[in-house]
Amino acid sequence: MNKIITMPLNKSIVKEIRAGDICKITGTIYSARDAAHRRMSEEIAKALGVSIDELLAEPDGFLSEEQKKLARAALPFDITAQTIYYLGPTPARPGQVIGSAGPTTSTRMDKYTPLLLELGMSGMIGKGRRGDSVKASMKKNTAVYFAATGGAGALLSKCIKSSEIIAYEDLGTEAIRKLYVEDLPVIAVTDCYGTDAYS
Repeated sequence: MNKIITMPLNKSIVKEIRAGDICKITGTIYSARDAAHRRMSEEIAKALGVSIDELLAEPDGFLSEEQKKLARAALPFDITAQTIYYLGPTPARPGQVIGSAGPTTSTRMDKYTPLLLELGMSGMIGKGRRGDSVKASMKKNTAVYFAATGGAGALLSKCIKSSEIIAYEDLGTEAIRKLYVEDLPVIAVTDCYGTDAYS
């Protein structure tokens, strides 16, 4: 089924999305790849007074409400009901908002994802499959995983109407960007009910 989705991606919207749905997304999303995910996890670990290895080794759902508040405050943007696009764009040419904007392989973010889902993230955009721990966390935390078409970065970039680096500029192309997109085409791969379009 075709769906038009306006961000932010609250849980009531997530519950209406089914694996296999073809969607067009409009609104604010954020870009982050592996280096940015690690940096965010390091900031959370620091705020909680633990090592990143200890933090990532904990089972999904271990944070208390007070710890969640501390963890959310350590992030460079309010992650509640937000969607992260696994994107490291190429440099923009003169007159362009952003360079080629194709998705990266999502499994690179798998070890960091359950933590962000527990803190309120509700959507992810990338390519490829997700691990079992991510799928279980998506079901528990009511989230959806979308795929964008790999190899179509130049076309996808035309859907990005504004791009602003908001954190970790030293990471270069992997810095976190706040993006405003219009009619970004994606396919729902895994829904919040545990159904996977790859199955």
